[in-house]
Amino acid sequence: MLEKPDIADELILSRLQEEYEIQADELNFLSSGDLNTAAYSLFAGDGTKYFLKLRKSFSEIIVTIPVFLSSQDIENIIVPYQTRSMRYWADFGNHKIILYPFIESKNGFEIELSDQQKRNLGTALRAIHSTQIPPQFTRHMPKETFSPEWRECVKSFPARAEAISLRDPIAAKLAVFMKSKKDLINHVVERAERLASELQAKFLELVLCHSDIHGRNILLTGSDKLYIVDWDNPILAPKERDLMFIGGGIDNIWKSERDEAVFYEGYGKTEIDLSALAYYRYERIIQDIADYGEQVLSSDKAESDRERFYRYFVTNFEPGTRIEIAEKTVKFN
Repeated sequence: MLEKPDIADELILSRLQEEYEIQADELNFLSSGDLNTAAYSLFAGDGTKYFLKLRKSFSEIIVTIPVFLSSQDIENIIVPYQTRSMRYWADFGNHKIILYPFIESKNGFEIELSDQQKRNLGTALRAIHSTQIPPQFTRHMPKETFSPEWRECVKSFPARAEAISLRDPIAAKLAVFMKSKKDLINHVVERAERLASELQAKFLELVLCHSDIHGRNILLTGSDKLYIVDWDNPILAPKERDLMFIGGGIDNIWKSERDEAVFYEGYGKTEIDLSALAYYRYERIIQDIADYGEQVLSSDKAESDRERFYRYFVTNFEPGTRIEIAEKTVKFN
């Protein structure tokens, strides 16, 4: 969340004491881009620092999967603390509390990964993709269906923005910009739809994927330790679901051929389905356009936030960014 929720710190601290036997006097709100999660740091009385998530929506899988991966000796995972009742989360009204150790670190947007860190990321992802997930987890996990949900959302935007634009200047800007990019947006959606149809007819091995391996979800410590965090949307999908981030140019990082080569020194040799890689790169662009567009058109967002999301929307179409990378991933007949 960008703004601190209207929940008294004292109530959260009291719940932490009940469930985790932690006594602390102060919470420090940490702004984040996750609209479903409020994040805090806190110091306990003994000086231990913690990282706290307060989540609106919750599925047990977002904590049980990291715990399981850690049990498989994958060291790049941060495991939440258990409560007094031996769960990895605590109930808190309409929210769930999840408590983690606080890792002093920078993320992959704040600093550039060294070559060794890129290799370590490759090694960690290969271990995750190779892990056999027990049935008690897989039955609760979503599976890739190549859903048209985001594509249909983007298709609806021009008419929606036009309808709102008469009374809203930010929506009017979005409507004008989308008109100027109409052909390119249609092209991206058409490419994704064509690839989705092709992939639905293929047999592709489904593996555990994190699904959101961008720079902010990679933490790097001063001792070069690397952690993969925010397991909010694990999915059983082709490995390309994660691999598309490497070389995909998301947020303008890890996009060079050299970055890819160094990453795969750690990941190891593997056969890449270029159609799947291209699909996920197009689909991520579409998802971001849909998400940012929804925020721009939202009537309950502050004007400053809507302006910011409008800028995010526009950057998807700047020269040299992800659309050009997706176009080069696979050749179309």
